[in-house]
This record gives sequence, structure tokens and C-alpha cells, in this order.
Amino acid sequence: MKIRNVFYSYSTVLLLLTLSGYSQKAKVASADKKYENYSYVDAISTYEHVALKGYKDEKMFQKLGNAYYFTADLVKAEKWYTELFAMNQDQEPEYYYRYSQTLKAVDNYAKADTMLEEFNKRSGNDQRGKLYVEQKNYLEDIKANSGRFEVADAGINSEYSDYGSSFLNNNLVFASARDTGGVAKKVFKWNNESFTNLYFTTIKPDGEMGKVERFDKKINSKFHESTPVFTQDGKTMYFTRNNYLEGKKQKSSKRIVLLKLYKATLEAGKWENVIELPFNSNEYSVAHPALSLDEKTLYFASDMPGTLGQSDLFSVSILSEDSYGTPKNLGKTINTEGRETFPFIATDNELYFASDGRPGLGGLDIFVSKIGESDFLGEVQNVGSPINGPQDDFAFLINSKNRNGFFTSNREGGNGYDDIYRFTELRKLTCEQMLAGIITDQETGIQLSDAKVSLFDDEFKFIKESSSDEKGRYNFEAVCGKTYYVRAEKLAYETKEAKVSIRNRTGKTELSLELEKRIKEVGVGTDLAKTLNIPIIYFDLDKSVIRKDAAFELEKILSVMQSNPKMKIDIRSHTDSRQTNKYNEKLSDRRAKATVEWLIKNGISSDRLTGKGYGESQLVNKCADGVKCTEEEHQVNRRSEFIIVTME
Repeated sequence: MKIRNVFYSYSTVLLLLTLSGYSQKAKVASADKKYENYSYVDAISTYEHVALKGYKDEKMFQKLGNAYYFTADLVKAEKWYTELFAMNQDQEPEYYYRYSQTLKAVDNYAKADTMLEEFNKRSGNDQRGKLYVEQKNYLEDIKANSGRFEVADAGINSEYSDYGSSFLNNNLVFASARDTGGVAKKVFKWNNESFTNLYFTTIKPDGEMGKVERFDKKINSKFHESTPVFTQDGKTMYFTRNNYLEGKKQKSSKRIVLLKLYKATLEAGKWENVIELPFNSNEYSVAHPALSLDEKTLYFASDMPGTLGQSDLFSVSILSEDSYGTPKNLGKTINTEGRETFPFIATDNELYFASDGRPGLGGLDIFVSKIGESDFLGEVQNVGSPINGPQDDFAFLINSKNRNGFFTSNREGGNGYDDIYRFTELRKLTCEQMLAGIITDQETGIQLSDAKVSLFDDEFKFIKESSSDEKGRYNFEAVCGKTYYVRAEKLAYETKEAKVSIRNRTGKTELSLELEKRIKEVGVGTDLAKTLNIPIIYFDLDKSVIRKDAAFELEKILSVMQSNPKMKIDIRSHTDSRQTNKYNEKLSDRRAKATVEWLIKNGISSDRLTGKGYGESQLVNKCADGVKCTEEEHQVNRRSEFIIVTME
């Protein structure tokens, strides 16, 4: 009876465990559907409930980490990515990158860098991995850029998400998910917050903020509105909205409502004529507009075809009131395989943007690049802390006159999901470099004036040109951290090019070029072998037969003598110290005579030629008998000289 009872108890436990296993799998399957439908907050709730019961599953840990990562909770994402990698380290490369980002959120930069090393090995040619390898001292660079801002809460934040601001005269316009009215509350499934609308507040002269009010009702809809930008006259605005216009919502082929850019104009104090821009699509998102200083170019973020990563920055020409050019990707100078987003053009023509694809402090960091001539984009630099931190930092906005501005962050200590912070820039992030050098004659060292000096980028695209001054000097303004090619040209000289990498700190980078004359002056005592760059060896070891490749070099001597019929030369052959003095003297003499015979055979009169072997009697270095030397050192002594003895 006891045995039966024990068996019954074990059977009950086994049945309960089996039922529990099925129950957990059913819950995970339910969470998977929410995850696939982008209901990340709901999916997290179910996944975590199952995980805390002790259920372990690799795919579940991937999705749980991703759900927190996609909703920008990097600290909690780190916990579940750690569980994932503890279970199995053989993950797709992207998980190594995401894990590295979340490790930074918990200040574990050493392990984050280890993950980035592995990501680079596994990802192949990914720009994010290459940037890390090129900038392994990125934390030192960021530290050098840090401490330039005073940061404080903007004083306008709610317990919900507030982000993405823009200046409109003396007002700040921003997006917020605050619930300010209405019984029916429409919720964004991604994070279970209300959809965002635009709000505005006055920026007072002392920097304090006024009352927060809703923006124009013609702009706000029941879906997302965010990130406006206004023309300088305040009469035109571009803004981001879900794919919703005139009461109609449109979805992609995957049944997703994406983001589009819209335009509106101010008429009689009200915003009217809301239209979508022609390069929008139902199949990809276009968002977060920014205007160039002349208002002829619109910058934005998108995942449209041609995007290098998850989202890239693009530009498009504004041709007329409602006509636009073809969007252009800003390229690898700016974009990576990660996210580049929230562009802003400051009035000193600097492009600020957020990226999680570049070495940074964690999550989205804010970077800056100077826009130069012909829209040339300069070196990208991290603006440093306290603007950037371990979480997401984005939507940077600055008044270039008073150096005050705003940015958004989900850092710890905020009021809501995202918060807007104000700042004052105490000193500018400047790295000024001058590329300079001297153009000289290679043989004499004389400084060459009026040499044409051209500057090219690292893909050999022409940038600008200059001329060397009376002291042979030239200089160009250069972008810190960039690689250039410099070309020097002058009449009667061979053109010369050289590659140069500009230092990543303020100062001067030197690159001097020596030009070789096309026509070289010679006279009595000149060694034609040196003048014509004839190799010192054209005999095989212990041989006196002229090699075929040496005949090509001797034709240079032949050409000079044919052009100067009164020139006479003395051919002097030398050996190294190996073998005996007597052997070397005879060998060198045979070589000198073989050279003379070759020239005679090719039409030079014998009375214009003399030749003698000197063996090892005139060594040019230390390699005498008994001295240990390398083969290269011995080769220097195995030479022939062609000395001009008369020109008459």
C-alpha cells in the first residue's frame, strides 16, 4: 500500500510538471504573438512572468532582451541578454552589438568592448565594427570632448514621454504623450503610452519656461505627431506624423502604420494646407525633418531603399514650393548599419544627429559634423558628457547665438519615459587643423615656388588647389581625423602624390614633397648611375654576363651618350668583400669590360669609353673581410659607376 501511494505521489508530481511545462509554452506562444505584433510591453509582461518561474528558453531570452532594447530600457535588456549569452554564446552578430550597448548602460565598458571585438570578427564588413577597431580609444576621445555643457531639467516634462523639440520664434515646440483630455484614450501598443501630439511653451528671457499648451488642432491628430521644424519666417512647418491624412489611415503591406513627413503653412494665424511630401511611402518611414541654413535642403531620417542600416540620414533639394528633388543618402561619413536619426542644422552650419552605430557611451549618442563647401561633411565627433550618457540621448537643438539649447534623454532621474533637458554650452567643440608643407627639388633641396598643389579626399575626389609661395610653402585648412591625398606639379618636374592622415586634435599636420626633375643637369664628375636611378646590381653573383633586365637599364646610359656625342665616361665596377681580393679584382674588371663592350656593340665609339674593376678596394660601408653583414648591406658594395670625364 505504501509503495502504491508513493508511486501515485510521483505520478501526480510528474503530471503537474508536465502540465506546467505545457502551460509555460502556451504562455510563451501567446507572448510571441504580441512580440510579432510590436506589442512589446505586453509581451515583456508575459515573458518575464514565465522566466521568473524558472522557465529557460533561448528564443524567449532573445525576444525578451529585444523587447526591452526596442523600447529603450537598456538596463533591463542587459539582464536578459546576459541570460541569453550564459545559455549559448553562439549568437548572430547583431546580438553581440546589442549586448555591448546594454553593457554600457550598466557601466560595464570593458565587457562591452569585448563584445564589440567579437561582433567585428563575426559581422564581416560592418561599419560599426570597423569604427570600433579604428577608434579603440573612443572613451578617451569622448572624455576630451566632455564637460562643455551645463545641463538641467527643462521644467516642462510630464510623467509620460516628452521629446523632440524645435524653435519657433521665442517658443519651444515639442512632442508629448501626456494625456490632457478626452474620455477615450488611444494607446500606442509599442509602449502602452498615449500617442504623441505637439505642444508648445514660451522660452522666457531668463531661460525659464512658460505654461505648456497644445499646438494647433489642425496639426494634431489621434495618432503620432512629433519633431517639427519651421522656416525662419515662421510661416511653413515640416513635421512627422503617422501615415494619417484627412481622416484616413494607411498601412504597409505588413499591416503597419509607418511614419511620414508633412508640410503645413500659416494663414491668418492658423496652420492650414497639411500635405504629405512626395517622397513618402506606405512601405517605409520618413521622419524627423531639419532645414539647411538657406532652406533649400531638407534633411530627414528614413529606412527607405538605399539605407545602409536600420535608419539613415538623407537630404533632398527643395526645388520650389511643392517640388522636391530625389532624396540622397548622406553616405558612410554619417551613416552606419545602426540607427542614425534626429538631424538638426545649427546656424553655424553644423549637423547634429543621434546614432547608436558609432563608438559612444551607450544607446543613442549625439554627434556633430561640420558642413563644409559643396556640402562636404567633416569628421564626426561625439559631443561628450553630460549631454551623452549610458542611455538614449537624442533630438539635440541649439541656439548658436546664445549657446543655449535642448535635448532629449531617457536617463535615470527623469520624470517620464523620455524627458527634455535644457543646456548651456560653455565652450565649443573645435578641432582646427592646418595641412602644410614645403615643395623642394629632390636633388638640390632648393625650395620650389609656384608649384601647383592640389588636395583630394580619401576617394581621390578633388577638393581645392593652391600654389607654393616664394619659400616653397603651401597650406590647406583640413578636417580633423580625415585622410587626404596631396599632389604637387611643376614644369620640368615629375608630378608627385602622397597620402596624409590629419591628426584628431587642433594643430598642424606637416607633409613636404620633393620633386624629381624630368631633365637633369649633368657635368664632369657626375655619376650617371645615380642621376638616372640605375640599380647598383645588374650582374648575378660571381658572374660578369650582363642580365637581360640590366640591358634595359644600360639603355639609359646609351641614350644620354647618343644625345651628347662628345661625352666620355669611365666605367668603374666594384664588388663586395666576399671572396679574395684577387678574385674580386678580376671579377670587377671583367664586369667593367663587359659593360664597355655592350656599349660599343650598341654604337658608342670605343675612344669615348674607359673601364676598370676596383674589386673590394672602395667599399661604401663597414662590410670588409670578417665583418658580419646582411645580404642587403653587401649589395650596396656591388655597384657600377658611370663617371663623366669630359663633355667637350
